Amino acid sequence: MPTATLTLNGTSYELPVVVGTENEVAIDITGLRSATGLITLDPGYGNTGSCESRITYIDGANGVLRHRGYPIEELCEKSSFVEVCYLLVYGTLPTQDELEAFARKLKSHSLLHEDMKKFFEGFPPSAHPMTVLSAMVASLSAYYPDTPENVDLNIVRLLAKLKTLAAFSYKKFIGQPYIYPRNDLDFTADFLHMMFEVPSEPYEPSETLVKALDLLLILHADHEQNCSASTVRMVGSSGADLFASISAGISALSGPLHGGANTAVIKMLQQIQADGGDLDKYIAKAKDKDDPFRLMGFGHRVYKNYDPRARIIKRYVDEVLQELGLDDPLLDIAKRLEAAALEDEYFIERKLFPNVDFYSGILYRAMGIPTDMFTVMFAIGRLPGWIAQWKEMKNDPKTRINRPRQIYQGERLRHYVPIEERSAATPA
Repeated sequence: MPTATLTLNGTSYELPVVVGTENEVAIDITGLRSATGLITLDPGYGNTGSCESRITYIDGANGVLRHRGYPIEELCEKSSFVEVCYLLVYGTLPTQDELEAFARKLKSHSLLHEDMKKFFEGFPPSAHPMTVLSAMVASLSAYYPDTPENVDLNIVRLLAKLKTLAAFSYKKFIGQPYIYPRNDLDFTADFLHMMFEVPSEPYEPSETLVKALDLLLILHADHEQNCSASTVRMVGSSGADLFASISAGISALSGPLHGGANTAVIKMLQQIQADGGDLDKYIAKAKDKDDPFRLMGFGHRVYKNYDPRARIIKRYVDEVLQELGLDDPLLDIAKRLEAAALEDEYFIERKLFPNVDFYSGILYRAMGIPTDMFTVMFAIGRLPGWIAQWKEMKNDPKTRINRPRQIYQGERLRHYVPIEERSAATPA
């Protein structure tokens, strides 16, 4: 086994080196503190591997994304979201019989306990759908016990019920009656039905919308050890159950620096449109370090190349808008902005390419999904990845309760002074 040598104050320490199946290399510092008394410092954990995983592989330099070895391009072209759920959670592509049985289970567990409607009633009308969704997922622990024999069933329950919870959260947000799931509809079509049907107007989702949403959910299905996935693993490492761990992941995703990026892209495009569509002005603002304006949807923490998910959405958004007979002026601004940025040395040198958020919001808009629901859509798509991460963590014998260290920079030892003396020493 290869090793790395750390030399400190003339003393050398041998540390094991771990090599992944795609030749990723890591120095294993598990025993560093016990051997040396030292820790590593890595704010944001950008250079720290928290686990070994078999779920998702990303090569940011070359724009590669694979789930269980399968390229995202092939999954988007040939698979369905339900099939990708099965792949991520169970590790293999299902047979036809396995896929049909899995789909039937999802349909049969999509209803919520009727008591849960009372929880929705307790939220104010202004409650954001992500706030409601996180709370409702946590509440599932009260209905479905966390026992070893229930793990697989609870995974199915959560996959099935999240779209119902999401649709109910939206209906609560806009003040409309809840629409119950239908077992005659496939997963994506059923969600659209629950979102957009009202009692007096039956809604049948078009094949175009179903296909578009299925694609978006696949593109969001997992993305390795991002903020929310790492949150799910960290919370789960304490022994917290599936529902509590996923609720924490939803809360992490709700942050504007994580799941809110596509909403920020739409707001940016609307701002440019309202200002006359002057791209040169906004590109100049983006390059001015003293200007608070930023081009949203460009660049990525991992990808230093074109995000492969953005490339897929870009190809598809034109087709969807054409089939729906829509003309979104924001799409034209987005395309012109992308073309201008990709020819500008400032963005090329900094490897600021469009990411998945740049076009996904436009596609959601075309489907009639409001911006307040964008992050909820992200959560539905990301759910199978979170579950796969939680399950892998739970079954890994190397898992320990997560406990990062710190470098203390506070006050040194000082002794307690009675409040009377402190008060007397303070000028009136």
